[in-house]
Amino acid sequence: MKKRYERNTGTISSRDQRHLKEKRVCVIGCGGLGGGVMENLVRIGVGHITAVDGDVFDETNLNRQVLSNESNIGKSKSEEAAKQMKLINSDVEVTPVNDFICRENICEVISGHDVVVDALDSAETRKLTEAACEEKNIPLVHGAIAGWSGQVAVVMPGDRLLEKIYAEDEKKGEECQTGNPSFTPAVISAIEAAETIKLLTGKSEILHGRMLMIDLLNHIYETIDFGE
Repeated sequence: MKKRYERNTGTISSRDQRHLKEKRVCVIGCGGLGGGVMENLVRIGVGHITAVDGDVFDETNLNRQVLSNESNIGKSKSEEAAKQMKLINSDVEVTPVNDFICRENICEVISGHDVVVDALDSAETRKLTEAACEEKNIPLVHGAIAGWSGQVAVVMPGDRLLEKIYAEDEKKGEECQTGNPSFTPAVISAIEAAETIKLLTGKSEILHGRMLMIDLLNHIYETIDFGE
């Protein structure tokens, strides 16, 4: 095992570390959540990441998105993600998909991955992703943020959890309505990454059948049971 992973020891076994190198994770969304998720996965040693986003960086991203900086405004989020992740860990294969998820491409994009991570800001696209993950039999790690609050859950094929929690008229871009400081996506993306690693290494203590709700303003942390 490389020296770079020494500090994983005790949390990640040598066997799991070797297995992580062979795993494939698709991160849909390269903004506040997606950037944080990818950095955590790349640093811990997941071998293959697909970074999906059709958007470009904007000045408004600078307050919270770890992949954004003053020199890459106007550049592709997915391509910048691939470039920056390579600087962190050159052993990791990062494939950028410079496109937005839609019914026509979702199954092709997620096919062949061990886990899909929801780093989206649209309820409609989240539900589309959940349905595709069910069709392809791939676990989905869901995360969402709004202001001081966030939530994380693991959606296994057939759960249809996002159909239950998002109403049909849910609007896109919750963060545009509530705002988002830098710390909320940092916290939620870290938990999404932890759940992803637990799935990849076969840990049983995942957020399946339940959702972790976090209110950073009032320090309220609760788990809602949806049943398995």
